[in-house]
Amino acid sequence: MKSLAELQEIRDRMKNKVALREGANETRVVVGMATCGIAAGARPVLSAFVEKVHKAGLDDRVTVTQTGCIGMCRLEPIVEVCEPDREPVTYAHVKPDMVDRIVNEHLKNGKPIAEFMAGEGEK
Repeated sequence: MKSLAELQEIRDRMKNKVALREGANETRVVVGMATCGIAAGARPVLSAFVEKVHKAGLDDRVTVTQTGCIGMCRLEPIVEVCEPDREPVTYAHVKPDMVDRIVNEHLKNGKPIAEFMAGEGEK
């Protein structure tokens, strides 16, 4: 470090990374990654979301994160989409090939996919 300006630049860069990790973006995609989720195939689902959100250019407004047990093990892999001022949407039995549709229809265009959602009777 040679100057105060350089230190400030490093601080700002790291602050942005921390904000992304903490979910400061508008929308969060939360993948259940407890033992039950991992056993059901959640790891490739999480990877697909990270890749597809980045490819779609949504990094600035969508954070992909993981959580422990969501409490509905029979519906794993489970993905919740949490948007400001809207009820969370829970997708059940998510497979990596479903991620494109969720990103394009729900995250980009704001239209949740009813056929992928956990039914009221299943919760």
